[in-house]
Amino acid sequence: MRSFLGTSVAKKIVMALAGLFLIIFLLVHLTINLFLLSDDPNPFNNAANFMAANPIIKAFELVLFAGFLIHITWGVILQIQNWLARPKKYIKHHSSQTSFFSKYMIYLGVIIFIFLIIHFVNFYFVKLGWVEGDPENFYDMAHKLFKIPVYSIIYLICFLFLAFHLHHAFQSAFQTIGLNHPKYTPTIKLIGTLYSIIVPLGFAIIPVIIYFFK
Repeated sequence: MRSFLGTSVAKKIVMALAGLFLIIFLLVHLTINLFLLSDDPNPFNNAANFMAANPIIKAFELVLFAGFLIHITWGVILQIQNWLARPKKYIKHHSSQTSFFSKYMIYLGVIIFIFLIIHFVNFYFVKLGWVEGDPENFYDMAHKLFKIPVYSIIYLICFLFLAFHLHHAFQSAFQTIGLNHPKYTPTIKLIGTLYSIIVPLGFAIIPVIIYFFK
């Protein structure tokens, strides 16, 4: 058992499960963020305060951070192992949508990780008291940030990269854990494609609406 856990197959499975967990979290996060489009700040602030004060949510945060850490760490390790296993570039390149996303997966992940750091500084670190801000009014903080053109543009670009990342990651995760069959793989691919479009688009429309209409 211990020898299996140290294999690349085990690492891929763990990374896939962590990735699927994060995919579910994104839906929850988007649901809360959509309250930012309301003219009433209370729904978003109440949700943010509930997540900050509820002990169950605090425990869930540890699981979430563990998911991020595992997914990122194993992703980097596996990519380095792939590079070491293939010191020479292939002479022939077979172009396909899957190979394109797979090839640049690590770079997309790094960009998303940088965005996460920015996001933590602007919100989570404020909640912890490490950065100046009002943890009781994240609604106002978010609206002020999205009124800054550079911040909104960076936000939109990062979610564009996230869409590419999710497009490959969704179906790749199911394939890694063994759910790969001609009967239901096309359905998984369809759901993955829709998810990778709808969820990032949902996040992206928030700064656009706030910047131009709020």
